Amino acid sequence: MDLARTEVSHPGKQAGTARGSAARLGLMAVPVAFFAVFFAYPVAAIVARGLKVDGVWRLGRIGDVLAQSDVRHVLWFTTWQALASTALTLLIALPGAYVFARFDFPGKQVLRAVVTVPFVLPTVVVGTAFLALVGRGGLLDELWGVRLDTTVWAILLAHVFFNYAAVVRTVGGLWGQLDPRQEEAARMLGASRLRAWRQVTLPALAPAVAAAALMVFLFTFTSFGVVQILGGPTFSTLEVEIYRQTSQVFDLSTAAVLTLIQFAAVAAVLAVHAWTVRRRESALRLVDAATTARRPRGAGQWALLAGVLGVVVLLLVLPLAVLVQRSLGASGFGYYRALTREDGGTFLVPPIEAIGNSLQYAAAATAIAVVIGALAATALTRRDAGRFVRGFDALLMLPLGVSAVTVGFGFLIALDEPPLDLRSSWILVPLAQALVGVPFVVRTMLPVLRAVDGRLREAAAVLGASPWRVWREVDLPMVRRALLVAAGFAFAVSLGEFGATVFIARPDNPTLPVAVARLLGRPGEMNYGQAMALSTILMLVCAVALVVLERLRSDRSGEF
Repeated sequence: MDLARTEVSHPGKQAGTARGSAARLGLMAVPVAFFAVFFAYPVAAIVARGLKVDGVWRLGRIGDVLAQSDVRHVLWFTTWQALASTALTLLIALPGAYVFARFDFPGKQVLRAVVTVPFVLPTVVVGTAFLALVGRGGLLDELWGVRLDTTVWAILLAHVFFNYAAVVRTVGGLWGQLDPRQEEAARMLGASRLRAWRQVTLPALAPAVAAAALMVFLFTFTSFGVVQILGGPTFSTLEVEIYRQTSQVFDLSTAAVLTLIQFAAVAAVLAVHAWTVRRRESALRLVDAATTARRPRGAGQWALLAGVLGVVVLLLVLPLAVLVQRSLGASGFGYYRALTREDGGTFLVPPIEAIGNSLQYAAAATAIAVVIGALAATALTRRDAGRFVRGFDALLMLPLGVSAVTVGFGFLIALDEPPLDLRSSWILVPLAQALVGVPFVVRTMLPVLRAVDGRLREAAAVLGASPWRVWREVDLPMVRRALLVAAGFAFAVSLGEFGATVFIARPDNPTLPVAVARLLGRPGEMNYGQAMALSTILMLVCAVALVVLERLRSDRSGEF
């Protein structure tokens, strides 16, 4: 007892704690400034443009919009389809997370990259691919006369296609680093396999499962391309309605109200999630994921592996195969050769130049996202942080839930005057892409940082180590792999970002998703074929980047 009192009151420890708190606030300054300037300010500018007339706020417009029955219908459909999509994704993807975390089998690295590729594809492309698969004249229609394009099931399956990787890599990453001996000890004490998993493994996985569910809900709550193509005139999410009010009806005030509604809903979800995670987080005993993965043993494990492979083939590979088939068509590689020619209408440059543009933009966006995300994750490491720090943790996820249409228009409206006159600058596109990448960097690094035993940091501080040295010698060796995969995934996500980029990419410097959308928006078989060809190239570039990332990693966990 006396020793404990002496340890707590140790001057070196108190000084180390004080230095750590000050350093944590200093680390937060850069991410706070970044989000204030490039997220909060543009969104506030576009909302003010819609609700402020002649210097007077028209707040009564909010009640008028909510009183409309069609708006309430859109809000209801947005909410329940997001909940259903999240539940279905968890149900289908959690077995895959277990397989990638605990099994070692040939082709595992390639398969991990394959399941991640759909997550970075433009939503318009995936919606078109699923329409070719389940719509009129699609594969299911030709084989069995089954059409799902006018039902909610098509939307839900497309959302699972997108978000399968979010669950597999987020949950599987932590699952692969959990020490299996803890569950084995419970089994030796008489617990059944199910009880041991429920009482030992599941509580440890709860933060990762909650983080994955949060990401899936946000992506499906703000779904745009999938619902617009597969939902038709019957189904519409808030994101689709915001786009329609902005670009077709030109009612900016209604779009601003819908943006506020979406913002409030996402903020409420993030607050509940942060409260849940704080109640469930605990220090974990982590091991090298390579030591926990073994070849399947017994008929049950081989059957589970076969089932996961079957899901990957039918749900993920088949739509991608349809995409490749459409890119080839009846003319072989004719669509690909047409990408090297200028058409004088859709682009000012040959469409093939979008590949180089996307790679350059994504590299810059990754650098920004890694710096901002790593600083934010380090600042958020302590679980006993203050309310302001915990609130900032939730705010980091808002770019995933706020309308990308709003962010894109906000960039054009807000960042057009000195000292932030960036409308003609190339950095505008990477900044928009980095807003989406930062939450992935934070969510990848934060569980690992928080799993580090805090006594190691305290011991280093007592011995006089500065906060920077504590990070370099205690945290960095344990999160180096997470930082690497965070950078790789931020790069892949940046390649496929579409919502905000479509408004700020210049005609002479289009990105791959923007080029695909513009080609799909023009009639004609050649334009459609070129769009499919560019989509296939984007898919292959992402796959190559992810495979290289897997080979560079020294561990074999499945985190982002």
